[in-house]
Amino acid sequence: MIPRMPGSSSLPVPQPLEPMLARAVAEVPVAAEGSGGYLYEPKWDGFRCIAFRDGDDLELGSRGSKPLTRYFPELVEQLLAQLPPRCVVDGEVVVRSGEPGAERLDWEALSQRIHPAASRVRQLAEATPASFVAFDLLALGEEDLRPRPFAERRALLEEALAGARAPLHLTRTTRDPAVAREWFERFEGAGLDGVVAKPLDAPYAPGQRVMLKVKHHRTADVVVVGYRVHKSGAGVGSLLLGLHDADGELRQVGGASAFTARARLELEAELAPLVVRDGDGEVVRGQGEANRFNARKDHSWVVLAPELVAEVRYDQMEGDRFRHVAHLQRWRPDREPASCTFAQLDLPVAYDLDAVLTDAAASAPLASGS
Repeated sequence: MIPRMPGSSSLPVPQPLEPMLARAVAEVPVAAEGSGGYLYEPKWDGFRCIAFRDGDDLELGSRGSKPLTRYFPELVEQLLAQLPPRCVVDGEVVVRSGEPGAERLDWEALSQRIHPAASRVRQLAEATPASFVAFDLLALGEEDLRPRPFAERRALLEEALAGARAPLHLTRTTRDPAVAREWFERFEGAGLDGVVAKPLDAPYAPGQRVMLKVKHHRTADVVVVGYRVHKSGAGVGSLLLGLHDADGELRQVGGASAFTARARLELEAELAPLVVRDGDGEVVRGQGEANRFNARKDHSWVVLAPELVAEVRYDQMEGDRFRHVAHLQRWRPDREPASCTFAQLDLPVAYDLDAVLTDAAASAPLASGS
């Protein structure tokens, strides 16, 4: 297959296309009386992806309109075999890992799939094959479905993917907020990110935050072990965080960032007394992992004496690290660094991902009025 250049497809929906987005809310929303209501879905933790199929051509576009097609050849093959001949489908690319009965989403394996070497792409496609979870239908045949209400788009999606088989999946749904709250608690154990509420009467609005999302948020007390200088060259770009394991070893678990320009400079001054220096008075720097796309980029960081404790907000863990960047809440001068251990973390009860993807009773067809 030779991919077409963006915009050259004859599909009724042009590409590249920015997906419709969601804004964060504190809890699962309940539709107001007289409104069109919500359809609730699990929030998948993968790469947002819009699939454009035009006959024998299929292109996968990321949320930022970057092409994903070359990185997932196994998905291209399967989507060409299963999607309608002319369609545009909004969904999520995910990677599954774990033994049968104990599968979960694997963000680390998914992130490794973006590799510049073609040989490595082919190897990873066999070693860690991806799945595509579909949740909206934007075009079918000659019709642009975006102006239609989501209820109609979902019904058409169910019909189009009635015979879908792995690695193509139709996301499960419910109209019951109580069920959505149960999913919010249970599905985290399979690596999912929360719950999304979609207005059933809403058209598809690219780039607009029409949907609502509820994500997991927790706090932890961590040791600040260092910082990276901001890319501007001034101030703290991100803090490096650590926790003590059962043997007392301090292990890095992630970072915290998103500081204002003023806060970056204030942090640098505040952390100055903790900067570790060698016998010549030079700042000691740790070496971070090299970026496989930019080997020249400086990934070193300023080492700090492990004496400062901070409370951070995080959503979930990926192995022994924070899945996403954490957010600094406050300093904790009342806490001893040695007391910041993995034992404090609130970990979800394991839940099998396959049950989320394949439960036949998961969703009654929307077309039947579920």
